[in-house]
Amino acid sequence: MSAEISQAKFIVNLTDPSFRGIYRGKRKHEDDIIDILERSRNAGVKSMIITGGSLHESEVALKLAKECGLYATVGCHPTRSTEFDSFEGGPDAYYDALDKLIEASLSGTGRVVAVGECGLDYDRTHFAEPSVQRVYFRRQLSLAKKHHLPLFLHSRSAHGDFIRILREEGFGANGGTAVGGAGGVVHSFTGTIQEAKDYMEMGFCVGVNGCSLKTEENVAAVKSIHLDKIMLETDAPWCSMTTTHASKKHLDGLPAGLKHIYLLQATQPERFVRGKSVKGRNEPCTIGGVAWVVFKAMGLPSFVDFTQNAWDNTVQVFNLHELEEK
Repeated sequence: MSAEISQAKFIVNLTDPSFRGIYRGKRKHEDDIIDILERSRNAGVKSMIITGGSLHESEVALKLAKECGLYATVGCHPTRSTEFDSFEGGPDAYYDALDKLIEASLSGTGRVVAVGECGLDYDRTHFAEPSVQRVYFRRQLSLAKKHHLPLFLHSRSAHGDFIRILREEGFGANGGTAVGGAGGVVHSFTGTIQEAKDYMEMGFCVGVNGCSLKTEENVAAVKSIHLDKIMLETDAPWCSMTTTHASKKHLDGLPAGLKHIYLLQATQPERFVRGKSVKGRNEPCTIGGVAWVVFKAMGLPSFVDFTQNAWDNTVQVFNLHELEEK
């Protein structure tokens, strides 16, 4: 059986140092990013969106996107919101730098396709107080309005404030088109059925990865996502699917011809073997496993049709129509 998910498109933290063999500041093995990209191509991945989680990371993401012919987001993750205040020149200078980075990267190879990763994270308030997160979430929403870009959104244990701010800023219907917005996706979804409903009613897509499939409650919420609002992602190197997750029972039925492409044999970082994956480090090629689990959980008739549907949603939201010709 061949890699049927031939049109995968997803979010990946390709700037993470683990893809260069560095973990917590220490080199454990040689740089293997070229091998990682090759494995993704073997799994049918046609392109990727590299996440920008800070001003510096957004600059790196855009550079890598240009080098590899991919795409990137530009923004500041809620847990890094204090960077606005600590930046030389202050919050306005940080905002202006994000603005200029977007302005300079709206076309051509490696262009910016979304504002983010931005939003709220009340699970990790030791990095940034909720009040700080809320201020700079709003400021980044203004970038999406100004540049008419979709949003790449993050929400953890903050749903009430998250949707309130979106609604107050004009994103409560049709993805904010009335105020210059262009929709977007709430990625790495781990919320409830009601939360998924709220996002869809506001005009946003919902992004599903391994973290979205940990528990039976997670899977039930994912099953409630409408096919015209679902996106698939890995959030690599994070959000791996493991044997303790609810996803396992569905992965067990993955055909052998796909399993060796999507779910690679892995070794510990210290025992790195070229050609194998690394334990604890998720890879882009596992997008096929995510797709398979959602496909089986939803009880859909065709894996190919389902992955095509998720691809179409991504192309539409992020305005990637040039990929339809490939």
